[in-house]
Amino acid sequence: MTFIKKITCLKDKWWALPLLLPGALLPLISIANVFATVSGQDIILFYLSQALLSSLLMFFGMAALPGIILALAWHARHLSLAEQLVQNLQMLIPVLAGWCGYRIFVTRRYRVAYGALSLVIQRFYWQVLCPATLWLMMSELGAWLNREAGALALSIPMLITWQALLVGSLTGIPFCYLLIRIIHHPRYLLSWLSQMRREFEPRASKQELMMWIAIVVGIVMVLLMPQSNTSALFNTNYTLSLLLPIMLWGSLRYGFRFMSLILAPMLGFFVHDFSSRSGIPGNEIHLVVFSSSYLVFSFIVLSMAVVATRQRRVHERARRLAFIDPITHMPNLRALSRALTQTPWSVLCFLRVPELELLGRNYGVLLRIQYKQRMADWLKPLLAPHECIYQLSGHDLVIRLNTPMHQVRIDELDARIKQFRFVWNEMPLQPQVGLSYCYVRSPVKHLYLLLGEMSTIADLSLASNHPENLLNRGAENLQRSLKNKVEMMNQLHVALEKGHFTLMAQRISGVRGDAYYEILLRMKGEQGQEISPGEFLPVACEFGLSTRIDLWVVEHVLSFMARHRLQIPAQRFSINLSPASLCRTQFSQDVWRLLQKYSIEGWQLIFEITENHSLNHVQRVHQTLESLQRMGCRVAIDDFGTGYASYTRLKTVNADMLKIDGSFIRNIVSNSLDYQIVASICHLARMKKMLVVAGHVDSEEIRSAVKALGIDYFQGALIGQPAPLETLVEQAG
Repeated sequence: MTFIKKITCLKDKWWALPLLLPGALLPLISIANVFATVSGQDIILFYLSQALLSSLLMFFGMAALPGIILALAWHARHLSLAEQLVQNLQMLIPVLAGWCGYRIFVTRRYRVAYGALSLVIQRFYWQVLCPATLWLMMSELGAWLNREAGALALSIPMLITWQALLVGSLTGIPFCYLLIRIIHHPRYLLSWLSQMRREFEPRASKQELMMWIAIVVGIVMVLLMPQSNTSALFNTNYTLSLLLPIMLWGSLRYGFRFMSLILAPMLGFFVHDFSSRSGIPGNEIHLVVFSSSYLVFSFIVLSMAVVATRQRRVHERARRLAFIDPITHMPNLRALSRALTQTPWSVLCFLRVPELELLGRNYGVLLRIQYKQRMADWLKPLLAPHECIYQLSGHDLVIRLNTPMHQVRIDELDARIKQFRFVWNEMPLQPQVGLSYCYVRSPVKHLYLLLGEMSTIADLSLASNHPENLLNRGAENLQRSLKNKVEMMNQLHVALEKGHFTLMAQRISGVRGDAYYEILLRMKGEQGQEISPGEFLPVACEFGLSTRIDLWVVEHVLSFMARHRLQIPAQRFSINLSPASLCRTQFSQDVWRLLQKYSIEGWQLIFEITENHSLNHVQRVHQTLESLQRMGCRVAIDDFGTGYASYTRLKTVNADMLKIDGSFIRNIVSNSLDYQIVASICHLARMKKMLVVAGHVDSEEIRSAVKALGIDYFQGALIGQPAPLETLVEQAG
C-alpha cells in the first residue's frame, strides 16, 4: 500500500484530520465574529464559530469531538479554568444537542450536501434554531446564577444576540461544511463546481452571470461608500431592501450552492463594516432592526434558492422521464423524434416481433418487457455513440443509426439478432424478428406514418428472412394502401353512425323440415355502391371496430324480430361474431341486455364463430360462449376444416353446431378425398352430439350426398340466395 493510500485510509481516524482541523479552522473562523456592547451588556452581531462546530460534527461525527474540545480549550486559554469550563460547555452542549437530535430523526443520508429540500426543515431546526436557542438559554441561566440584573428576561441585547446566532448558523454552516469537505478531499471542489453549474438555470449565460456579479459589486460599493467618518449608506434601515431584488434574481437563476458560497462572506463583510462605522452604544433599536433585517434577508435568499433549485431538478427529472418509457426504462418515441431533429441524416431500423403478442398472452406481459430489455442489451455493443434503441408500444423496437457504412452495419445487426437467444423460466425462446430500414433526413414530419410503413415492410422481412429496405419496396404503394385503409375506416364510422349497412338473409334448411336464416352484412359506399364484407371487415378488425359492428347487427336483427313477431313467429337467425367480440368480457352482457330490451328468446339466436388464430384468449372465449349458451343461444363453429387448428378447436370449444367449409362440400361428388374428410368430420360431430351444417349445396347431387352422410342442415344456391332481410316478411305474408 502506497503512502498516499495509507493517508487516505487513516485521515478519518479521530486522532488524524478530525483532531487537527478544529484547532486550525476555529481561529480563522473566529476572525469573522463580531461583538459589541449595548447598555453595558455584551452582544453578538455575527458569529460563525457555532456554525463551524456543527459542520465538523456533521462531517466527522463524534470523531470530531476530541478535536473540538481541544480547540475550544486553546481558544479560551487566556481565561481561568472555571471560566474556560463554563464557556466551552456553553459552546459544546447546544451543538451536541442539535447534532444528536438531527441524527435521531435523520438516519439515512444525513451527510448529503446542503440544499436538499427533503432535509431543509430538519437541518434548520436541529442545526440552526435549536443550538442558537440553547446557547442563549444557557447564557441567560448563567447570568441569573450570577445574580445579574435583567437575567432571564426578554431584552433587546438578548434578541440581537439570538438573531445573530441564527444568521451565523443559517449562512455559515453550508459555507463551513464546503470548506471542510474540500480540505478533506480536494478533488471534491471539481465535483462541487460541476454540481453548482448543473443548478444554474439552463438559459443563464456567462454574460448574464458576469452582469449579475457586476451589479452586486456596484451596489455594495455604493452602500459602503462613506457619507461621514462614522456613517455610510449601509447604516440606514433600507440597505438590505436595495440588495434583496438582485439577490433574489441570483437565487432564482443560479441555485443554492452558488448563493450559499456568496452569502456568508458578504454578510460577514457587511457586519464588520457596520461595526467599524456605527456608534453602537445607544443604538439598540437600530441594531434590532438591523439584525432582524439581515436574518429575514438571509432566510428569504436561501429559501428561494432552495425552492428554485428544487423546481429545476423536478422539471429536469420530469423532462427526462418524458423521454423514457416507464415500463421498459428505454427511450420512447418522443426521444426518437428529438434525436431525429438533432441529427441531419439517420438510418432507422424497425424490429418487429409479432410472436411476442402470443407469448405475452400465455406467459404474461413481463416476458415481453424482459425480451425487449435483453434484446436491447444484446445489440448495444454494435451501436456507436449517440445511437440508441427506442421502445415502441406492442412488440416493436426502433434503432437509430448514424449514416456512415449503414448497409454493412445493418447486415451485422441482422446477424446478431439471429444469434439472440431468450430464456424464460429455463425455457429457450427464439421468436422470429422482422427487420426493415430506411434512410431519413431531418426534420421527419410524418414519423408515425413512416413507422407504420416500416412495420408493414418488417412483416415482409419475416417472410424473406432478411432485412428489407423501405425504398426498394415502394413506399408510395404502402402510403396508398394505408390511405385506403384510413378512408375505409372513416366510411365504417359513418356507416355505424348513420346506419349505412344492409342486412341480408340466406335460408338454411334442415332435413327435418325446419329452417333458419344466416344474417349476412353488406355496406353502402359513399356513392351508394355495395361494399362486400371482404373489403371492410379486415379494416374493421384492424382498427378495433368489429365489436361495434357485431353489436349493431345483433340489435338490428332483434329489432326486426320484435317488429315482425306476428308475421314470422319463432323464427331463428344465425349471426357471425368476430374474434374481438368473443374476447370482450362485456359482450355476453350486452347481448342479454338486448334480448331483454326486445323480448326475444335466446334460443332464436345462433352465433357462428370462425376458426381464427386470433382466438388466443381461450379462457375468455370459453366464458363468453358459456354465458351465451346459458341464455339459450346456440353456438356454431363456422367454416370448419380450413381454419387454424381445426380439430383442436373442435375438442376445446363446447359448440352446438358444426358448419363444414364449402370447399369440401363443393367437390364432394367428384373428389373421394373430400368425401372422406366430410365423413370423418360428421363422425366426430356426432360423437360430440353436434348438429352439422353443409355449405355450398348448389345441386341435387351434392344435397343427396351430404344427406346420405347424416348432415342435418343445408345451405347454398340450391336452398336459396341471400336476400334483404325485409323480404322475409313479404314471403311470410
